[in-house]
Amino acid sequence: MKKQDSTPFWVAKPLEDLTPDEWESLCDGCGKCCLAKLEDEDSGDIYWTSVGCRLFDARACRCKDYDNRLSLVPDCVDLTPEQVRALPWLPSSCAYRLVAEGKALPSWHHLVCGDRERIHERGESVRGRVRASETELGKPEDYFPFVLDEEP
Repeated sequence: MKKQDSTPFWVAKPLEDLTPDEWESLCDGCGKCCLAKLEDEDSGDIYWTSVGCRLFDARACRCKDYDNRLSLVPDCVDLTPEQVRALPWLPSSCAYRLVAEGKALPSWHHLVCGDRERIHERGESVRGRVRASETELGKPEDYFPFVLDEEP
């Protein structure tokens, strides 16, 4: 009888080889990618805000209409392995980014600990930290009071 390999899929496979279900399960549910970010056009610096996307449910820390988000929010990003490696604003704790960089998932990630609430209990998500919705703001300068000192 052949011994079954116990290597987790995110270690055994490159991002490009993940099944759709594996890809979706890799998301840690932090909600950080659903926050508005401002980019300095001169320097390229990215500034995080505490402003959630119009579809972001801040209490649940998830998209209200994930299946239709790309058609409802024109600037929503449908992550691909190529984008994971290229987007400068992906959070340093993002599981997609960590796997692409060959790093281990943190102990609080649900695939490691088996608990989808652990990320929130550990304060690694934006649950409880969203101060406004983009639906409440108009011009780019309206976002400035919500700029964060660092990545959430």
